[in-house]
Formats: sequence, structure tokens, C-alpha cells
Amino acid sequence: MKQIYSDIIQFRGTHYDFGFMQGKQIKDSFIVKNRKKAWKLREPKFQIDKSETKQILNEFAPGIWEELEGLHDAIEEPIESILRDYGGYRVEIERSGCSIFTGKDFMVRNYDYHPKTYEGRYSFFQPYDDGFATVGPQQRVTGRMDGMNEKGLALGYNSIQRKKPKDGFVCHMISRMVLENCANVDEAIAMLKEIPHRHSFSYIVLDKKGEAYIVEASPRSVQIRQSNMCTNHFELQKSENKRYLDDSYRRLEAMKKHQNQATDVYQAFRMMNDTDKGVFSKEYKNWGGTIHTSTYQPNELKVWFALGGDQKPIIFDFQEWIDGNDISLNQITGEIDTNLSFAHMEKI
Repeated sequence: MKQIYSDIIQFRGTHYDFGFMQGKQIKDSFIVKNRKKAWKLREPKFQIDKSETKQILNEFAPGIWEELEGLHDAIEEPIESILRDYGGYRVEIERSGCSIFTGKDFMVRNYDYHPKTYEGRYSFFQPYDDGFATVGPQQRVTGRMDGMNEKGLALGYNSIQRKKPKDGFVCHMISRMVLENCANVDEAIAMLKEIPHRHSFSYIVLDKKGEAYIVEASPRSVQIRQSNMCTNHFELQKSENKRYLDDSYRRLEAMKKHQNQATDVYQAFRMMNDTDKGVFSKEYKNWGGTIHTSTYQPNELKVWFALGGDQKPIIFDFQEWIDGNDISLNQITGEIDTNLSFAHMEKI
């Protein structure tokens, strides 16, 4: 078992200042050092075009371009490197897992990935210049693995496949853009239809009305369906699916098996986080081990978070934070059944 942590990042201010502050935080960190080492071992299979990236980010989320400028000024590296590592446009990502279950007033999400990709940053951000306040775990600093905004819109994504990519945004940047700019499910669906997608992912959205929608988004098509659970395959765009889907269907069947007992937020959290229920995964070496479990309650604006399995969640009152009351914790701690290295904790 490995003791791990996520730092809690709290910020109220402009996107540029948020980026600058975070750049100073990570400049000499394992996060940056490990990423530099990774790029030395393999050349990127894409080219960064500053003008193109700036233009399309300003079209969908101008504040995030300002955040990238802040990162650039703080880290003091070429803008092309900043866009490659934090821009979320036209870049590549690794395969991953993930499972999501929703009820009328909650969304519970298991984030399944490889530890060496995990950056251990949990963000509360209230922009003063543009966009809604958001809460959620970070991916590549600017992106969000899942989250909720001040209007009660919650979002999580599940990987489908990375073949046949096109120019577009990757999952964690799409998540960030939707949460900052959309007040409800209808607006989120409209934006997900408009955004260019780099890879194939399902985006699950829930708001205060209590109806969850699954947006099956690929570089070729975006289709919408309703369901209260989702793993790593499309139901409508079956041609986009990977060949091997046994694990995806196994976790889906586990949720179906236990859903009659998962009628409230606590029981749903236990179904997802308990290691004996069949949804939580320990496939860390295969890029599909559960690192965190997130829970979002749109009507109460409360968020739950746990690192590792069989955990008691930390519960945050997001409304209290929006009202100006800072979180007293600096870190969230947990335990993972692996000996693999985490990107923010040690040299990889």
C-alpha cells in the first residue's frame, strides 16, 4: 500500500494570475521534471502552432489562454513547451478507464488511470474576469478530470479510444471549458457539440434538474443518450469502440447489480469506492486502476473526494467556499494498493 496525497489549490482572481501562481508552484516540482524526462524519451507526434491554439482557445475559453500566458511567464519556458504540456489542443493522451454512476441528485465517478500520470492537485477556482467558479481535480494543471461549477453543473468523462484522432481538444481541457462556461446540461450539450474533439470520449453531465445525459463525442460525430451509468464504450457509436470491452462491460454489470442498493449518495459512493463491489479497479499497471472517487451534489453544491479504495470521503461545502470561506485543509491524503510512482511525488 502506498500513502499518497493531493494538494488543495484555492484561488480567487484572474485567469492570468491563477496561471502565474500555479507556474511558480510547479516550476521546480516533480510534475515538471518528470514531464521533461518523458519528452526526452519520445518525440511528440504533433506540432504546436501558437497562433492556431490561441485562436481556437479564444473562441471557446479566452480565460484559459490567459492562464497559459501566466504559466508561461512563471515557468519561463518557450510558449510551445507550455502549450504542449498544458494547452490541451492537438496533443496526445494515454489510454484510461473510469466509471460513472448518477442518481437524481448526485454523480459518483471513479477515475481510473496510471499513477505516473497523476499530479495530485485539487482545485477551487473563482475567476474574477470570465467564467463560473469551479471545483475538481486537475489534469495537466489547466484541465479537470471531473468537477462541478457554481451553477450545479457536474461533469465527468470516460475514455473510449484514441485511434483516428483529429485536430481538437483533449478530454480534460474540454471538461474545464464546459464547467467554466455552461450553466446547465442543455448548455453543456450544445458546447460539446460545437467543440472539436481530438479523441473519442463519453462526457456525462448532470445539473440541478436531476437528469443525467451521456454525450458520446468522437472526432467524427457527437450523439446524446440518457443513462445513469457509463464505463468505457459507446452504445450509439459502436464503430468507435475498442475491440476489447470485457473490463468495461464487467464494471457496468457490477453497477447494475448493486444499483438497487445505491439509492442515496452515501450508498452510491460505497458501491463505487469499496474494493469488493466490482467497480473499483486495481489495474494500475494496465492504465486502469482507480486513483480517486469523486462525488458531486448539484442541489447542495457539496463535493466528496477520496484517494484510494475503502475510504471515508472528505466532504467540501462548495457554496461556503464560493461565499468566501476558505477550506482549512491543505492536502487530501489516501492509500493506493500499488508500488508504482506518482508524477507529483517522486522521480519517474
